[in-house]
Amino acid sequence: MIGFQYARAADVADAVRLMVGDPTAKFVAGGTNLIDLMKMDVERPTTVIDINRLALTEVEEIAGGGLRIGALVRNTDLAYHPAVEKRYPVLASAIMAGASPQLRNMASTGGNLLQRTRCHYFYDTVTPCNKREPGSGCSAIDGHNRMHAILGTSDACIAVHPSDMCVALALLDAKVRVAGVSGERMIAFADFHRLPGDTPQRDTNLGADEIITSVELPPRGFASNYTYLKIRDRLSYAFALVSVAVGLDLDGGIITEGRCALGGVAHKPWRDHEAEAVLRGQHADPATFARAAEMLLRGAHGYAQNAFKIELARRCILRAFAQATRGTPQSQSSKKIV
Repeated sequence: MIGFQYARAADVADAVRLMVGDPTAKFVAGGTNLIDLMKMDVERPTTVIDINRLALTEVEEIAGGGLRIGALVRNTDLAYHPAVEKRYPVLASAIMAGASPQLRNMASTGGNLLQRTRCHYFYDTVTPCNKREPGSGCSAIDGHNRMHAILGTSDACIAVHPSDMCVALALLDAKVRVAGVSGERMIAFADFHRLPGDTPQRDTNLGADEIITSVELPPRGFASNYTYLKIRDRLSYAFALVSVAVGLDLDGGIITEGRCALGGVAHKPWRDHEAEAVLRGQHADPATFARAAEMLLRGAHGYAQNAFKIELARRCILRAFAQATRGTPQSQSSKKIV
């Protein structure tokens, strides 16, 4: 690991000041991703700014019935928070599907949003990677790409975003509150992460001088008809090949609103409002869900080893909609698919 300076921020303003003073610095909270990247010589910050003393550890009610989640709330605390379990159970389920208990105990809400891809070429500093070294090429396109993206790819990058939590936050239409030199602003979750395009080194639209302070959830959380289904190589601890978060509002057997977000298939959590519009006013039945799945996956493109993901995603979408319709969400303890 490289040598670096250590600083401890006293408050949000101090954290921003320290970052502006050293543009190559990195914030650290739980460190579950950053420390690995530093060990692998992928990230080389001159200064590591510890933000663990910032007053961003609360889950609070906000006006209108929503919930504000501090950026330093640990994943385990969030998953077991009574308000999250009761009103936003798809978020609790997604968190419990991710990582191991030890990692969830350390990982923070803000850090989860800023996870970098687990593409092995990104971690291997002797191979070309546009995300790590812009302009060097993408080794995954013609290399080992079984875990890689099938949607929203570019000639520069086919990496996927690794987070489970973020798939649920995308489904819930969360917002991200950030602070920087120019003050505070809110970013719609759909606009927070980026597709690779020709700048795959940029994972998010967070400014260089900005820090995440909280995530805000709207009042509606699909508390009854929801699921988070994650398909992976190892049930115990692995990143998703494909994951699906679904939320439905039903009036009898008719869908008044339906949402679906995919993980493991793109550079960001994947939603398609046109596909969701197909659901509205329709019967909650396999034919309706099949039409939505076709819309969600239109434009999907597989590579040498990951073309199977297209059919896998289709089947996962149909299974997830069926689980949500029945009100039998996927268990994250037994992991047996129902």
